[in-house]
Amino acid sequence: MGKHFQILKLDATDSTNQYLKDLLRSENPMDYTVVVTERQLKGRGQMGTVWQSEGGKNLTFSVLRRFDALSVKHQFVLNIAVSLAVLDTLMELSIPDVTVKWPNDIMSGSKKICGILIENVLRGEYVGQSIIGIGLNVNQTDFTNFEKASSLKQIMGRNFDLDELLYGVLHRLQHHMERIESKTVKQLLPSYEKLLFRKDKPSTFSDPHGNRFMGFIRRVSPTGKLIIELEDQVLKEFDLKEVTLLY
Repeated sequence: MGKHFQILKLDATDSTNQYLKDLLRSENPMDYTVVVTERQLKGRGQMGTVWQSEGGKNLTFSVLRRFDALSVKHQFVLNIAVSLAVLDTLMELSIPDVTVKWPNDIMSGSKKICGILIENVLRGEYVGQSIIGIGLNVNQTDFTNFEKASSLKQIMGRNFDLDELLYGVLHRLQHHMERIESKTVKQLLPSYEKLLFRKDKPSTFSDPHGNRFMGFIRRVSPTGKLIIELEDQVLKEFDLKEVTLLY
């Protein structure tokens, strides 16, 4: 059997990731402590993007994981494990055409339905703790100003039970996290790449200066960088801050 979850339910908080970080500073929360909130007031995504969420309609939570020997150079295994846990849950609910948009946005078709923010606390060359934030659009149907977002209700035409979804994701997360410290990115990549959004399709990207370019997503490197085939069949690796997929 896996470890037990200690679940803290809040009416509202600025950010569940921040709440867990504060808890780490003031107390000694156990592995798999989970903070879930009805309303997140200042949710953030990768690179500080703001996450829009209606109170009580979506699943917003963070999970604390503690590690003894997870090497920093293999930390992308966490992105893979978390993405696959969410994807497994959604596939079991028959959500259509689910993929992961590198590094860890979850899509249904061309719409974003889930954002993931992983923040690692490093101890030298190792990841000591990881705070895994997940925001899943569930029963919200108004996405004014967010035309690239959708929700499970909008896609499937029915309401979903938030607690059932929470436990579904947590148990799959535990499954994918099993013996994670002994796994390498290379070992886990095939399952992740199989579900990579826009893989091998002609796509438009933007660099940090706003310059657009065409290319094909080919794969992900063992350090978690995106490998894009540019003109003349040149393969180039991009880090998170170096490229944005525009579609």
